Amino acid sequence: MARCKTDCVEKPIARGFEILGGFVGRQPWWFLILPMFISAGLGGGFYFLADREANGIEEMFTPLDGPAKHERQVVKQYFPQSDSDFSRLRLYTEGTFASLIIVKPGQNILTFTALTNIFEMDRNVTFMTIGALAFKDLCVKKGGMCVSNSIFDIVKTPSSVTTTTITYPYNGTIFIASEIGGVKLKGGSTEIESAEAIRLFYFLKEDNQTINTMWLKKFIETASKMKKEEGMTISYFTSISREEEFEKSSDSIIPLFSLTYALAINFSIISCLRLDCVRNKVWVATFGVLSAGMAVLSSFGLLLYCGMPFAMTVATAPFLILGIGVDDMFIMISCWQQTQVHDNVEDRMAATYKDAAVSITITTLTDALAFYIGLLTPFRSVQSFCMYTGTAVLFCYLYNITFFGAFLALNGRREKNNRHWLTCMKVPEPEENSKKYNLCCVGGAYDHESGKEEPMPINNFFKMYYGPFLTKTWTKVFVILLYAGYLGSSIYGCFQIQEGIDLKNLAADSSYVGSYYDNEDQYFSEYGPNVMVVVTDSEFQYWDKTARKRLDTCLKRFESLTLDGRSLVAKNMTLSWLNEYVKAINPNDETIFMDRLPAFLQRSDFTQDVNILNKVIIASRMFIQTINVSTAVDEKNMLNKLRETAKGCSEKLVVYHPAFIYFDQYAVIVSNTIQNIVVATLAMLVISLMLIPNPICSLWVTFAIASVIVGVAGFMALWDVNLDSVSMINLVICIGFSVDFSAHISYAFVSSKEITANKKAVDAVYHLGYPIIQGAVSTILGVVVLSAAESYIFRTFFKIMFLVILFGAVHGIVFIPVFLTFFGICGGKVSDKKDDGRSNTLSQRGHMWVTQTTGNFNMKNMHELRAVAANSNVWSNSSNQSSHYSSHSVNGKTNSAYENIEDCP
Repeated sequence: MARCKTDCVEKPIARGFEILGGFVGRQPWWFLILPMFISAGLGGGFYFLADREANGIEEMFTPLDGPAKHERQVVKQYFPQSDSDFSRLRLYTEGTFASLIIVKPGQNILTFTALTNIFEMDRNVTFMTIGALAFKDLCVKKGGMCVSNSIFDIVKTPSSVTTTTITYPYNGTIFIASEIGGVKLKGGSTEIESAEAIRLFYFLKEDNQTINTMWLKKFIETASKMKKEEGMTISYFTSISREEEFEKSSDSIIPLFSLTYALAINFSIISCLRLDCVRNKVWVATFGVLSAGMAVLSSFGLLLYCGMPFAMTVATAPFLILGIGVDDMFIMISCWQQTQVHDNVEDRMAATYKDAAVSITITTLTDALAFYIGLLTPFRSVQSFCMYTGTAVLFCYLYNITFFGAFLALNGRREKNNRHWLTCMKVPEPEENSKKYNLCCVGGAYDHESGKEEPMPINNFFKMYYGPFLTKTWTKVFVILLYAGYLGSSIYGCFQIQEGIDLKNLAADSSYVGSYYDNEDQYFSEYGPNVMVVVTDSEFQYWDKTARKRLDTCLKRFESLTLDGRSLVAKNMTLSWLNEYVKAINPNDETIFMDRLPAFLQRSDFTQDVNILNKVIIASRMFIQTINVSTAVDEKNMLNKLRETAKGCSEKLVVYHPAFIYFDQYAVIVSNTIQNIVVATLAMLVISLMLIPNPICSLWVTFAIASVIVGVAGFMALWDVNLDSVSMINLVICIGFSVDFSAHISYAFVSSKEITANKKAVDAVYHLGYPIIQGAVSTILGVVVLSAAESYIFRTFFKIMFLVILFGAVHGIVFIPVFLTFFGICGGKVSDKKDDGRSNTLSQRGHMWVTQTTGNFNMKNMHELRAVAANSNVWSNSSNQSSHYSSHSVNGKTNSAYENIEDCP
C-alpha cells in the first residue's frame, strides 16, 4: 500500500496547513478582522457596477470570432447601407426598427373591418413625435418618401380589399411572405383567399440613436395601449427590445437573494445544531455563511475595479458560491469534531487544518480551474461568468481558512472554557457516561474513550447502518444495476440534445417579446432568411458567357439543397441582377457590358448590388430565398450547407444574412463544450494525482467526472434544456462539482486506517457521508429559489445545478464507495473477510506497542513489532498510521526511524 502512495505534494500541503492552523489558533483576532476590512474595501467596486454591465445580446451570446461577423464585414465594406435609398432586403444589420404583428386567429384578417383597425394602428404609430420630430423626420426613405409597408402599397384603403387581388409569396415584384402570414390560397393558384396575420415594420435612420431610442420606447408604450377589434391580438417588438427585456429579467431574482441566504443560514444552523449548549455550532455555521457572502463581495468588487464586464449570467454566481463556501465549512467543522477536546485550541486548529487541507484544496483548485478553463470559450457571457465565479471561489477558500478559521478558533476557546453558546456563561460538565446535558445549563459532553466530541446521530447512522448495508454483496449488485440504468438513460438522453438558444428565452416569461416571437414562428416561418450570395472576386468576367454559366450553375446548387427530403432553398426565387441584365442587354463584350451597366442599374432596384470602381466590378451580390427553416436544427443545417456550397464553387463566394450572427453559435457550441470538458477533466486528473495519495483512486475521481457529465448532459436534454452558451456554463461547473464529492470520499477511503476495503468504505462514509449530504443540500438550497425565476437563464441554471449536485452526491456516497471496494486498493491483497478474535487482539497489541513504547526506538524494537505483525494483518494498518505516530515524541524527542515505519521492507 505504501508503495502506491503519491503524497509528495499532499504531505507538504498538509504540513503547511498544520502550521497555518496553529498560527490562526494563536492569533484569531487578526484573521477575523483583517478579512472584514479587505472585503469592505474591495466591495467599493460595486460603485462601478452600472458602468460594467454588458447585456448586449450579440456581444454576450454570439461567438466572438464567428464567421458571420467576418462575412458581415465583407458586406459592409462592399455594400454600405443607405437611409435615403432603403431596402430591408439589403441590410447587413437588423436595422433600427419597430414592428407590430396583428393576428386574427382562425379568421380572415383581410376584411374591411380588420383593415380599418390596422390602418388606425398605423396612423397612431406614424403620428408619434419626439419633441418637434415626427416619424417622417426619423424614417428611412426611398424616393424621398418614408418607406411604407407592403400591405398599404397593395390595399390603398380598407374598402379596396374587396376588389384587390393579392398573390403569394410575390405580389408582382413585392415579396410579401414576411408581412402577410397564416395564408390560405385559392385552390392550386397563388391568389390569397384569406390570411390570419399582418406584420408592419417601421424603420428609422441610423444617424441619431438617442432620438431613435426615445421613439422606440414611446412606440412600446403606444403599442401596449392600442385598441383592437374583438378577436384580434397584437404583439410588438423593437430592435432594442431584446436587450431591454434581457436586463429586466435579472430583476426577478433580486428578491430571491434574501430568501436564498435565509435558507442557507437556517439550514447551516439546523444541520450544525446540537442539544449540548457548549458543543453547539450555531454561530460557527452563521459565520460560515457570512464568509461566503464576503467572498462574493470581495471578488466582484475587485473585478469591477479592474473593469471586467458584468454579464447578467454572473447574477447566478452568488447562489453558487454560497453552496461552495458552506460545503467547505462543513468539512472543516467535521475535522474539528475529530480532534481531542482537551487539547489546546492551537493544537486542535492545527489538526483541523491538517485534516481539512487536502480536501478543501482539491475542491477549490478543481472548481476554480474549471471556471478559468471556461475562459477559453468564445462567448463573452460564459467568460464573464467564469471569471467572476472562479475568482469568488478563490476568495471563498481564502476566507474559509482565515476569517472562518479564526471564528472557529474563538468558538474553540469558548468550548475549552465550557461556556454556553449564547450567554458565554460557564456551565458544569455532565458526568461521565451521562446524557444529562441540555441547551440551558449543562454541556461540554464528549466521548471519554476517544477524547473527541460525541458524533452526531446521523454520523452513527452512516457507521452502524448505512455503511454496513452498502457493503453487503447483494447491495453492491443492486448498486451496479442501478448505475447501469443511470448510465443507459444518460447516454440515451445525450442523443436527444438540441443545440442553440432561442432568443425569446433571454427575456422574462411575462415579457411582450415572447408573444411576438411566438406569433412570428406560427405565422411567418414558412419562408426563412433571404440570404445574400456575394461574389468577392474582382477578376470575375461577368461579360463572359462561360463564366456566367459557372456562376449560374453554382446558384442552381444552392437551389437544389435539401434536408431530410425537404428543400432548403426555394427554386426560381433567386434574385440576380446579372440574370436581369443579361435578359435586357445580352452583352458578351466587356466594353459594351461595362458601358451599359450603370444605366441599367439606375433604372432598376439593383443599384446597391454592384460595386463598381474604375469600370471594374469589385463585388456584386445575388439573393436566394430559404424555406422550411423553423427549428434550431434547421438553422444550423441550413447555415452549414450554404457555407459548404459556397466553398465548393469555383468562384469566391460569401453567404450572409444578419441572422447568421446568432446562428453561428451552432457551429461552435458542441466543439467548445467538448474542448472545455476534455481540458478540464485532464486538469482535474493531474490535480487528483498530485493531492490524493493513491493513483488508482485519482482515476476513480476522473471516472466520476466523466460519469456525472454524461448524466447531466443526458438528463438535461430529457428536462428540455438545450445545449447553448447558458447550459455550457453549467457543464463547466459540472466538472468542478463532480470532483468535490468523489474527491472527498476517495481521499477519506485511501486515508482510512481500517484494514479491509469494506471497512475503509464504511469509515469513509462515516466521516464524510454527513458533510457530503450537508454540502449537497446547502448547494441545492442555494439555487432552488431560481426555479421560481421568470427567466429561462436562471431556471436553466437551477435545473443543471440540481442535476450536478444530485448526481455528484449519489456518486460520492453510493457509487464511488462501492466501486472503491472492488478496485480502490493498489498493491497487495486486502481481505474482505471478518477479522477473528486473534487478529483483533494482535491488532490491538501492535497499536498499543507502537504508542506506548518509550526510550530509544531502534531496529531491535522494529523487529519486535514486525514479529507481532507477522502473525496478523495489522502491518499495513500500522504503516498507514505511521504519519500519525511520527508527530508524537518519545522521551521528548521525535525519532527519525520512528517516522519512517512505512518505508521499511
